[in-house]
Amino acid sequence: MNNSATFTKLRPLSLLRQLSNCSDSTFLKVLSNSVSWSIYLEQGKITYATHSVEPFDRLERHLRRLSQQIPLLTNEVRVQVRLMFEPDSHSQLIKDDSNSRSHPPEYQAISWLVSQQYLHFTQAAVLVQELVKEVIESFLLIKEGTYELTESLERMPKICRLGVEKIIEYCQIKLQNWQAFVPKISSPYQRPYLLINSKFDDQDLPNIQPDLINWMKGFSLCHLAVIWNQDEIQLARNLYPYILKGAIILHEPDPPFDKLPKIFEERCLGRSTPTLFSKLISGLVDTKEELNTTVNSYQNIHEEKIVPVQRLPQISTPLKENFQEPTISNNINSTSQRVTAATVTVQKVHKIVSVDDSPTILKEISYFLENENFSVVTINDPVKAVLSIIRHKPDLILLDLNMLGIDGYELCRIIRNNSLFQNTPIIFVTGNKGIVDKVKAKLVGASGYLTKPFTRAELLKIVFMHLT
Repeated sequence: MNNSATFTKLRPLSLLRQLSNCSDSTFLKVLSNSVSWSIYLEQGKITYATHSVEPFDRLERHLRRLSQQIPLLTNEVRVQVRLMFEPDSHSQLIKDDSNSRSHPPEYQAISWLVSQQYLHFTQAAVLVQELVKEVIESFLLIKEGTYELTESLERMPKICRLGVEKIIEYCQIKLQNWQAFVPKISSPYQRPYLLINSKFDDQDLPNIQPDLINWMKGFSLCHLAVIWNQDEIQLARNLYPYILKGAIILHEPDPPFDKLPKIFEERCLGRSTPTLFSKLISGLVDTKEELNTTVNSYQNIHEEKIVPVQRLPQISTPLKENFQEPTISNNINSTSQRVTAATVTVQKVHKIVSVDDSPTILKEISYFLENENFSVVTINDPVKAVLSIIRHKPDLILLDLNMLGIDGYELCRIIRNNSLFQNTPIIFVTGNKGIVDKVKAKLVGASGYLTKPFTRAELLKIVFMHLT
């Protein structure tokens, strides 16, 4: 099988349903708006799905959710996974990858976590299921582009097989719930900002946990949901009245998330759930009860099971009218205070030290971070950096690799030898991205890489990984 086509209007629902009737091992690649979607099927079941916009950011978010239930998934393990498997190129848009039909890097990372016993197969199946649902959710929104349909040349090690119809049904309902917030919210990657000087004493407004506002500057809705162990829909539902009143403004998604399709009211999703949608619009549905559950509640929700492999226990797919969105906990309204002008204070929750002999880089880092939730200390003399770092006791250190007088490797080694900074994230800011450099960085205790030139979104991604 080898088929390719160009279309002006894509019917992703029809395409997936046709593939669900195919008995071959099939690879579907769809290109739209500089983003590629890759969907892998075997005997009509989805074995994996991914898209090219920040796949390791997506993996990180879902690993963080699972880490609440799986203590072995520590931050150190998650950082190691990214260092080992994330491609060096920091452009996550379309790349000509001849191996894209076989082993996506993040799927390799999941397989490695299983092989190293950080995850057992049941947990890996849950992880794959959640990644696939997020990818298919965006796939259903594609309007136009091109696609290629081929037989898989190399079979991936199978973790689970997912029923196409049930994944579609789940995603339809999730998108219907997002639609309740259109047009104010058009993407889960929009970034909410609370206007500090706003005064809203309306007792009908829902409560917002005050600490949440400390992260409500720069992070998207889906990232905030992970930071606070909230369901995305429930978080949006709590913020939505403030958005309507003008107390919270939404910035558009940072690149490359801005390339993903947005949620549109005119969208055709095939079979829908108008009753649930109508109840959401009218406020009659408690989204928290409708959508939220823990990772342990995946079983016995629907009669059609995920088809696991390698003797995996069966895992149910949470769908239909009373589907539940997998989260860890939902406590946004518990023990929270009402946010008013009196209770909201500007707080710098983390201190970041940036060491670089380039004034341009230091200025850029300060510009990106000081308008967010961080206090930034810049150091342009690497020789004096250690004493300054000891004085400021930062929560995270950004360290240039190539500096006059002392290189970043040596400076990192010196910092790590101080007991105060045994666990402080140290991020190399560098243009070097070879495997030798990564190995050397790991040996001296570096926590990760920020590759020059970098964007604001990439800098915040590092912060998300290490400080939240």
